[in-house]
Amino acid sequence: MARALNRLSVLKVARAKEPGMYADGGSLYLRIAPGGSRQWIFRYVTNGRLRDMSIGPAHTLTLAEARERATEARKLRLDGIDPIEHKRARMAALRAADARTITFRECCEAYLRSHDASWTSARHRAQWRSTLAQLYPVLGALPVQAIDTPLVLKAIKPIWEKTPVTASRLRGRLEAVLGWATVHHYRAGDNPAKWGGLLEHALPAPGKVARVEHHSALPYGNIAELMTKVRSDTSITARALEFIVLTAARSGEAVGATWGEIDFDAKVWVVPKHRMKAGREHRVPLSDAAMGVLRAMRAIRQSPYVFPGANAGKPVRGGTVWWLANQLAGVSVHGLRSSFRDWSSEQTDFPREVAEMALAHAIPSAVEAAYRRGDLIQKRRQLMDAWADYCAKPSGAGAVTPIRAARS
Repeated sequence: MARALNRLSVLKVARAKEPGMYADGGSLYLRIAPGGSRQWIFRYVTNGRLRDMSIGPAHTLTLAEARERATEARKLRLDGIDPIEHKRARMAALRAADARTITFRECCEAYLRSHDASWTSARHRAQWRSTLAQLYPVLGALPVQAIDTPLVLKAIKPIWEKTPVTASRLRGRLEAVLGWATVHHYRAGDNPAKWGGLLEHALPAPGKVARVEHHSALPYGNIAELMTKVRSDTSITARALEFIVLTAARSGEAVGATWGEIDFDAKVWVVPKHRMKAGREHRVPLSDAAMGVLRAMRAIRQSPYVFPGANAGKPVRGGTVWWLANQLAGVSVHGLRSSFRDWSSEQTDFPREVAEMALAHAIPSAVEAAYRRGDLIQKRRQLMDAWADYCAKPSGAGAVTPIRAARS
């Protein structure tokens, strides 16, 4: 016996109040939820599985309109098509059609907004923006769906040939943006910016394009001579450089130090995680020499920053510290960290992990990281005290490369 159709009437629909499923026939139901919401449902069984497809809310669709949509769904079932999967495919096609009007630049902006909370610092956020902006002349105005491998190569190959390391970082960020666009249905298909199995066949590995030039380092035998020159300079920039040498800190961490990060009683500088490259809090044991720098700066305290700059409320600029290091010794500030690392390896018996932790380097092994819970601060204190003593001693015996004198 055929199931009766049109069991409901407009009046019955209006009067129905109790939660439940009210059958109209032909797989169409009015579903009233416990909270009172009313929805038209098309219920059917496919591959032994009961499925409910929402047709629309009862306050928007009339009974007649709901019956029309139920009839369309029954026709799909007659042709062997799952109505829910058909609806999903139709929506995906509509999104893909809309994506033709979404440009690559708009996708980049959306990606940056969605990841805003994940950036470790304002500098990191700015780096992402400036990196992606390099792609805009070629890709910015194009529909994101239209970007393919030839276009990716056109955008990054000129950069790859000049600065391969920077270009490699750019490729990774481009891959991330295009992957985000795919997940959000703004494009379909494989990611044309991926390296493995794709671009690796079209571009040379970064290491084969040009040798990576590391920051110039000062032979550790010349550190004492440098420190003599630094200490003869009374500027705040010189004090910041002196503090950087004594703590082996990154320049950005040191110039951004605030008085709230300094524990004078414990002789410890606590750098919060949001200012660290690795995103983890870093405790720096302070030698007597480093404490001397801080006491000297505290005597002229005029800012929340330990090393105030020329502009009110701002720290000394990192670029001026780098300039001073180059003027005095022809090296970069980062290279002075290498001087400390070389000295620790060649002139002391401290374990490698103590020096690595002093430099706040990330632990490369996940297994090692899981077992290393402490930060070895007592051993690091001994190491930094020894380093401060070494920085104060005249150069030892043996050939030492002279450092460049400061320009007038």
